[in-house]
Amino acid sequence: MIPSLSSVRTGGRASTLARWLGRGLDTHISLPLFAVLLVIGLWVLTLRVIDADRAATVRAVEAATRERVATYEAQMARSLYGIDQTLKVLKYAVALNGAQGAIPALRAQGLLPPALVFAVSIADRDGRVNATNPERGAHDISGTGYFLYHRNNDLGLPFVSATLGDSANAEPHLHFTRRINDGAGRFAGVAIVAADPAYFTSAYERARDGEHGMLGLAGLDGQMRVLRMGDSVTWGQRIELGSAAGGVSLYQGPDGVARYTSVQRLHGFPLAIVVGLSQEEQFAPFNEKRGTYLLAAGSATAMLLLVVSVISGWAWQLARVRRRARRAQETYAAASEGSLDAFFVLRSVPGHEGGIADFLVEATNSRAEGLTGLPRARMQGMLLCDVFPHFRSNGIFDDIAQVARDGQPREGEWQASSREADGRWLHRQVVAVEGGAVVIVRDISERKQVEARIFHMAHHDELTGLPNRNLMHDRIEQAIGNAARQGNAVALAFVDLDGFKLINDGLGHKAGDELLKVVSRRMGACLRRSDTLARFGGDEFVILLPDQAHDPQGLGPLLEKIRLAVTEPIEVAGQAVQVSCSMGVVMYPRDGLDASALLLNADAAMYRAKDMGSNNFQFYAREMNDSVEEKLVLLDGLRHAVQATLEGAFDNGFRLLYQPKVDLRTGRVFGVEALIRWQHPEHGMVPPQRFIGLAEESGLIVEIGDWVVREACRQARAWVDAGLPPITMSVNVSARQFEEARLVERVAAALRDTRLMPELLELEVTESLIMRDLQKSVAKMRELEAMGVSLSIDDFGTGYSSLSSLKTFPISRLKIDKSFVSELADNPDDQAIAMAVISLGHKLNLRVIAEGVETEQQRAFLRENECDEMQGYLFSRPVPADEIVDMLEAYALELELAAV
Repeated sequence: MIPSLSSVRTGGRASTLARWLGRGLDTHISLPLFAVLLVIGLWVLTLRVIDADRAATVRAVEAATRERVATYEAQMARSLYGIDQTLKVLKYAVALNGAQGAIPALRAQGLLPPALVFAVSIADRDGRVNATNPERGAHDISGTGYFLYHRNNDLGLPFVSATLGDSANAEPHLHFTRRINDGAGRFAGVAIVAADPAYFTSAYERARDGEHGMLGLAGLDGQMRVLRMGDSVTWGQRIELGSAAGGVSLYQGPDGVARYTSVQRLHGFPLAIVVGLSQEEQFAPFNEKRGTYLLAAGSATAMLLLVVSVISGWAWQLARVRRRARRAQETYAAASEGSLDAFFVLRSVPGHEGGIADFLVEATNSRAEGLTGLPRARMQGMLLCDVFPHFRSNGIFDDIAQVARDGQPREGEWQASSREADGRWLHRQVVAVEGGAVVIVRDISERKQVEARIFHMAHHDELTGLPNRNLMHDRIEQAIGNAARQGNAVALAFVDLDGFKLINDGLGHKAGDELLKVVSRRMGACLRRSDTLARFGGDEFVILLPDQAHDPQGLGPLLEKIRLAVTEPIEVAGQAVQVSCSMGVVMYPRDGLDASALLLNADAAMYRAKDMGSNNFQFYAREMNDSVEEKLVLLDGLRHAVQATLEGAFDNGFRLLYQPKVDLRTGRVFGVEALIRWQHPEHGMVPPQRFIGLAEESGLIVEIGDWVVREACRQARAWVDAGLPPITMSVNVSARQFEEARLVERVAAALRDTRLMPELLELEVTESLIMRDLQKSVAKMRELEAMGVSLSIDDFGTGYSSLSSLKTFPISRLKIDKSFVSELADNPDDQAIAMAVISLGHKLNLRVIAEGVETEQQRAFLRENECDEMQGYLFSRPVPADEIVDMLEAYALELELAAV
């Protein structure tokens, strides 16, 4: 039977389909298709997990926002309840003592809130405020919104004003008020508590609210009474947050930051709290986890695709292996010739007792020729130990034989000693084959050099090439171990350069680096080969001296030799400079049993050398650590003193004394210098020399300096208000305080808050302080000058300012340092310096004042040489403020009598 045409066509299509289906079952085709399905499933699962985490994060953020609302609401409820209680007490006190006597009566009973935070006042029915705490003077509030509200409404509820200033205090405040009625129930005035708006956002916590969180109080009129966003405190904005109490919504704040925000009405007050948590900060863990998920999914995808690609490639190769067998052999031969590795195919040569006596070289490549220096044809058929005779002695032959016996591959590295490869580092990989082994050798000399450079960089100082802290620590421990076994001692010297910072800042870091190199070479030249000199960073060095006798005095000549070598002049940046060094010396086992203890005690001894005037060496003594402990105790007491001073508790706080400044021509007291003292509960009055340096190191000097400026301005204003002749108040500014970014702002705030005229304030700065960053210093000084504040250079002549710089300083006065005044009567050098400073000041149209004047001879010399002003014990020691009042009143009386 002849098949029809249609059946032939159907059979052809079926065979074609079967052929394609058969190909689809091939591993190199089916495996990639299966991998694609796996990748799709993996990414679907990953994206679903991410979506679930996102939803969970949103719920967690909303819960955290509601929790923060509850916490902040409780805090504000307590604060506002206290304020309202104060208002009610004020009303009660007015009923008992009248408007004039209410505040004094409450002050006597200790019922007034802290004056540093709250201002309490009482206004009569005409809006006139005559009673305040703290005292601010009488003023009129009759036009304020809160006064008009209470005059026109008697609802028995407190009122909270918008954040605004008034005629008594221009600084914006929140005013909490209640209506005061007389006995007949008529309007009789208003009780007022004013508070800094920042007080109501002081509950801001970075651990909870983040760097961009939001806390605030809003009036029911939609206007913000206070709003803190991150570090910024503002008020007066109108923020539309919806009316859903307790709800959480995503809101774009005035600063452009998106936050999860919630609003809660406060019971009993026309206020609502506003809390916001930054979306970016709250979602940071989710975003990190999301990135991890995506990275894991991407890595898994890449790994799967890589594995599939490799397996598919192998499958494709295996499918064609027979047809390409010969081509594969040719390719292998070509690859071995082009490889960077040397190949040796070895066949085992059995020995008499059944072991391996040697190996016969069956095949090599051209790289092997370069390694052995023998042609390939000659090597084939040679014994391995004839090609490499040293393999018998260095253990490589035994290694190859072991691989041939047990079939386990081995690797190793060695440094070649053959003539052709002498000194090069080689890596071998030995693989067992039937009847022998294949040895693959690669030259790794370049890698070894890189590893050696990395090791050197990790254990040596980059600038000087000396061992660093890590390497020195290891060498100290090794020296201690050797000394413990041999009964010797180990000496350790901690070296710090004196005056390095001055050169580094004045001539630049490049000059400082060159100086460190020269000094390290000089110190190294003084040492033995067995000694170690290391740089610990900056201008600190450590010298390790092993194998020493137990007598530390025997180190004296070497230490003196090092000290003299360091102090020799050095020319850097075209200028001859000189530094010295302070050394602290310890001995093992006398001063410590391990490296850490020795370094710690050597550091303490070095600081004792600094305290002894520098440029010397000191051996460690146990009492040196006592001074460190005393310093820590003093620092703890200093922190408590700062807190006590800010809180007004002066039994453990700071106080100011004032030393008069006198005009040398007229004898008139024209100003005073404010000098700080610490009233310690145990040590009594502590002079500034004991704690100012510690305050500088710890950063407390900024808070202390801010308090000094404010207290000095307050006292100067008090003298003016008392009707005394106006005098200039001088305040010293420390280095940390001057470099603080808000110095000008803080000074302006102190003048504004105390109402002191700027021309009555003078800030004293030092030359070295200005020269740290001349451009920024001059810019800051000009800002202060523009405010009306005068400036003077303290301790003139002890710093390092140049005359070209001096003429650019916006200053009005030079102060001759007391070190030049103390021997002014007898020392020609000090006399010459004083005369030069006086002449220089007058040439620059500056007034010149000498400090530390204690004798009539000193005053006579200064007057004869036309010095303008003086201060010192000859006229008066630093005294309390009331004694300055007596001086000024006595001088005013003398003027009146002279006029009569």
